[in-house]
This record gives sequence, C-alpha cells and structure tokens, in this order.
Amino acid sequence: MNLLLKKSLLPLVIIALLALLGWQLTKKPQAPDVTFNTIDGKQISMASLKDKVVIVNFWATDCPGCIKEMPDLIKTYHQYQSQGLEIIAVAMPHDDISQIKNYSKSQNLPFPVTYDQSAEMTELFGKVRLTPTAFIYNKQGDLLQRTMGELNFPELKQLLNKELSI
Repeated sequence: MNLLLKKSLLPLVIIALLALLGWQLTKKPQAPDVTFNTIDGKQISMASLKDKVVIVNFWATDCPGCIKEMPDLIKTYHQYQSQGLEIIAVAMPHDDISQIKNYSKSQNLPFPVTYDQSAEMTELFGKVRLTPTAFIYNKQGDLLQRTMGELNFPELKQLLNKELSI
C-alpha cells in the first residue's frame, strides 16, 4: 500500500515542480522598487507609476547617441504623456550636475531628470554602463524591453500604441 501511494504521488510531485519552474521562467522581470530624486528636488517612486508605461532612460551629457535621441524622446513624451506614458531621464554618475541642469534647461526637457551621483540606480537597473540605455515597463511594472544604444522610435511608437491601447 505504501509503495503504491509513493508511485502514484511521484508523477504528481514532478508535474507540480515542472509547472512551478515553467511559471518562474515565463515571469517577467519587475521594475526595481526605487525612488528617484529629480534635479529640481522632487521624488518619484516606481511604485507611484504602476498605472503608467514607464521609460527609464540612462543618459549622459557627453554621450553623442543620448544627445541625438533626446529630441525624439521629447516628441514621444509630448505625444504619449496624456495617454499614460512617463519618461524618467537618469544622468550617469560620471556626469556633472551643472552640465545636467544646463542641458535640461536649454533643451526644456519636459520629463523628470535625475542625477545618479552615487551610482545606486545604475546598479539597481542591472549595472548600466553604456549610454543610452532604456528600460521600458508596462502598466504592471513588468519589463517589456531593455535597449542598449539609441532607441528605434518607429518600433517604440508601435510598442507604446499597443501598451497604451491607442
């Protein structure tokens, strides 16, 4: 009787373990539970943005690709912000705060700009070293895409249209 019970339970245990493993493998990475301090003294937590599609863009004032894509990021923000998009620009630790503020002001950046002076954010987002690097999260905080290098804006617009149900 005991042997029969063991033989019948073993397949059930194996099936349960495989189901759990499959669920873990398909589970999307979540946004880090962080709070950004903007260069104008405000705080924004990722948790407060749960009902928005969020782009966290790591950039630097000395990065040609970052400077090149910034006008398109601004246009994208203006186009989708009212439908639920938020962009957070995270300046890299090696950057200078005065240059970040000057660039932000001269380009009239409409989205929050933060300075990762302590490198905490670059570490929490997977040791970001290359700029630009963008992380795109859905309304539930699931990672949809990580892009190292310049964003492909036609593809980004397709993704935003889908995620924002436009």
